[in-house]
Amino acid sequence: MEAGRTFFVADLHLTDERPVATGRFFRFLQEEVAGSDALYILGDLFEAWIGDDHDEQVAHDTARRIRSLVDAGTRVFFMHGNRDFMLAARYAARSGMTLLADPARIDLYGTPTLLMHGDTLCTDDLAYQAFRRRVRRPLMLSLLRRLPFAWRRRLARQARAGSEAAKAGKAADIMDVNADAVVRTLREHQVRRLIHGHTHRPAQQVHTVDGHDCERWVLPDWYARWGYVVCDAAGCALRVEDL
Repeated sequence: MEAGRTFFVADLHLTDERPVATGRFFRFLQEEVAGSDALYILGDLFEAWIGDDHDEQVAHDTARRIRSLVDAGTRVFFMHGNRDFMLAARYAARSGMTLLADPARIDLYGTPTLLMHGDTLCTDDLAYQAFRRRVRRPLMLSLLRRLPFAWRRRLARQARAGSEAAKAGKAADIMDVNADAVVRTLREHQVRRLIHGHTHRPAQQVHTVDGHDCERWVLPDWYARWGYVVCDAAGCALRVEDL
């Protein structure tokens, strides 16, 4: 792959229980990303992350594959999602990834571009936003990371079960982004391009902000399908395919 291209993915939800997605991701790194300028992973790389001592085999294999990519010259950036917000500096250093704050404003081939996981745009989901604020506090994160491994694993399983139960009882629109929140975010950061994941609704959307058309690229999940957004100096494109 020639230089001058940058890739974006999110919501891979890698786990030992889903080897097809893992294999597809590793082929993606080798066949698509290798030789490019950068890869941005915008959250939920893993199905669950209970700390940098996470013991699934996929965690070890992913670190090794990403490190090889970085060593060959492709930069890899990681932004926390709602499933892997406990990922910290130790695993990032081991895999060669650079941690990014959410949101992050970058210059993408001359175009100011805002990167987000996307969950903070779902402002209609009040219960989730309250939960997110609680668990992302530095003190809470520090306490969680200090818990014994077995306790953290049990809490993660309970959180996954609770999340699935909560989603089953919510209207679909509540779990999507709020259009007004998107416009406010684009205006606040003075950008005309936003790339995010989280909603599992891949698309290119256009939002009008103060008379200007702004593009919003939504990344796909990697369950029954897989895909990415790729950008160069000419613009961006979305690719989605079946696994």
